[in-house]
This record gives sequence, structure tokens and C-alpha cells, in this order.
Amino acid sequence: TRDEAEMEYLKIAQDLDMYGINYFLIRNKKGTGLLLGVDALGLHIYEPENKLTPKCSFPWNEIRNISYSDKEFTIKPVGKKSNTFKFISSRLRVNKLILQLCIGNHDLFMRRRQVDSLEIQQLKAQAKKERARKQAEWQRLQREKKLRKEAERARAEMERKLIQLQEEAHMANEALLRSEQTADLLAEKAQIAEEEAKLLAQKAAEVETEMQRIKVTAMRGQEERRLMEQKMLEAEMRALKESEESERRTKEAEQLKQDLQEARESERRARNKLLEITSKAINASPVLPSDSIPPDLSYSRENLSFDFKDTDMKRLSMEIEKEKVEYMEKSKHLQEQLNELKTEIESLKLKERETPLDIIHNQNTEQGTSKQSNFKKLTLQSTKTKVAFFEEL
Repeated sequence: TRDEAEMEYLKIAQDLDMYGINYFLIRNKKGTGLLLGVDALGLHIYEPENKLTPKCSFPWNEIRNISYSDKEFTIKPVGKKSNTFKFISSRLRVNKLILQLCIGNHDLFMRRRQVDSLEIQQLKAQAKKERARKQAEWQRLQREKKLRKEAERARAEMERKLIQLQEEAHMANEALLRSEQTADLLAEKAQIAEEEAKLLAQKAAEVETEMQRIKVTAMRGQEERRLMEQKMLEAEMRALKESEESERRTKEAEQLKQDLQEARESERRARNKLLEITSKAINASPVLPSDSIPPDLSYSRENLSFDFKDTDMKRLSMEIEKEKVEYMEKSKHLQEQLNELKTEIESLKLKERETPLDIIHNQNTEQGTSKQSNFKKLTLQSTKTKVAFFEEL
């Protein structure tokens, strides 16, 4: 969400060395030019050429009073044994701004460390409850979104299967039609072949009769016998050819009958395939379970309500704890991405365009020094030591 994105941005930005710091030119008692940095943690003293690493820091809990007269600021530490120290601002008109920043940051610093009032606690509880409600609402919307996507995916799958079954049925119908046409054609060819075989058989019988007649006539004379023998030889040749043709036609008729039988068998298989596809299309019509249908698909939103009872609160607490773990993992992932981005940016930097602050930042990074670690190191010193160090700068 937008709030989470802003929070992640602020978490990263607050660790930047110059984030939230207002710088002002000042001079200490010895007249040395320095920079005063004012932020939410306290007052920091910098060298003019180095705005990243403070020389000394004074947290707000160590400062009791701040005042100014003309250009001179007076800061009174909390400890009674600590000496008051002073510095001089560069311009008179910024004194009021410095004082207002100090007062505002000091008040916020102290307020963050005080026990919240009952009203603030109630407001925080309400805010926490509202965040929990928004989180539950977001989770509900995510579940609905997931269920809706699953329903749409199931619907698309059903449509795809229906189209596939329609295509298979169409192909089966075409195959059946081709089988019927082939069967009719083969039946017609078989009938023609059978008629031709009968005709050839009739011709063969006529030739045989002619041969018998010629044999009877051949007895009439030698010359006639010779002629008859020649005619008889020709007739035998013709009879042999007619017999072979008749046999060939008979075999062709048998083959056509066999092809007709196979075509009818193919037609029967095509009809069975069509019936099987039709049955599959009817049985494959999926019915989505009621618990997989999004609430907004089958129920009106008036039926949706959230009654936070004890069991709901326990469940919500468990979900919040789970979200916390996921948040930590996400933060770790974001940190890894940030490190990768830093590495990529470092590789794109041009050495000749580096500023003095870039060089100092690179040195601090190589030494493992960060804004927080440096501040903790400086706050370990006593206030008296830091005041003396400031005045000797």
C-alpha cells in the first residue's frame, strides 16, 4: 500500500548521513568556523568541509536549556558539573530559526520517551484496530481476487475443452460422411464388377458352344477340318482370354466386396467414436464447488460482515504474527535489493565527477562507519569532555 511504501522509504532515508539535518555556520569561543547540525537526535558539530561525520554530538537528553542574545547562543547541559558552552551564529536573522528548531526537536524527543496519556493510548489502540481491520479487509479482497482468478481460469479451461470436443465431433462427423460415401462407391463398383463377371461368363459359354459346333462341322472334310482347326485354335485362344478376363473380374468383384465390408466397419467405428465424444462432452461439464466460487459471484455483499469475537481476535492475532514474519522476510529481501542497487550505482559512478562529500562517504562505507554507529560512539563520551573538545576546535 501507499502507507507501507512511504514507511519503507522513511526507514531507508533516516539512515542517510544528511537526512533531516539543518546546517548553520557558527564559530566557537576561539573563533573557529564550524557547522551546527540540528536534527531529531540532538545537536552536532561538523567541520565546514565535512557534513557527513560530526566531530561531537549532544543528544537532546543532555541539553537542559538553549537561549541566545544577539548572535551568541548559550547551551546549558543537564549535568550540574558540566560547563555551559557558547557559540556565535553567522547571521542574526537565523537565530530565531535555530532556536525554534532546537525547541521543536527537543520537545518531540522528550515526548517520544514519555508514557503516552490515556487518550493517546486509546488513539493508538483505535489506530491498531483500524490497521487490523484494513489488513483483514485486504486479505479478504486478496482471497476474493484469488478465487475469482481460479474461477476465470476454470471457465477458460471448460471453454477450451468444449471447443476441443466440438472440433473432435466435427472431425468424427466428417469421417463418418467420408465412410458412408466410400461405402456407397464401393457397393456401386462391386455391383458393376459382378455384372461384368456375369457377362463374361455368358460370353465364355457362347464361345464354348461355338467350339462344339465347329468340332461337329470339322468332320465334314479335310480342308474344312484344317480351317476348322485353325478357327478352333483361334476360338480356344479367345476362350482362354475370355476365361482369364472373367477370372480377373471375379477377383476384382471379391476385392470390392471386401473393401465394402471394411468401409462399413470404418463407418461403424466412426459412429461409435461420435457417440463416445458426445457422452464425454455431457459428462465433462464441470460444476464448480460452492466453496471455490468467489463470494461476489454467488452471494450478495450484504451477507459479508466481520464480527470480531474472541476466536476471531485470536485468529487475527495469529494472522498478524504471520504477517510480521512475512514482513521481516520482505524487509530482508528489500535490504538485499537495496544493496544490489547500491552496488549497481557504485559501478555507474564516474570518478572524475565525485565531490569531496562523495569521497568521505566512500571512506566511511569502507570503514564500516554509519550515521547510527558514529552517533552511538560520540554519545559514550561525557558531556563535560564533549564541551571541552568543542571549545578547543
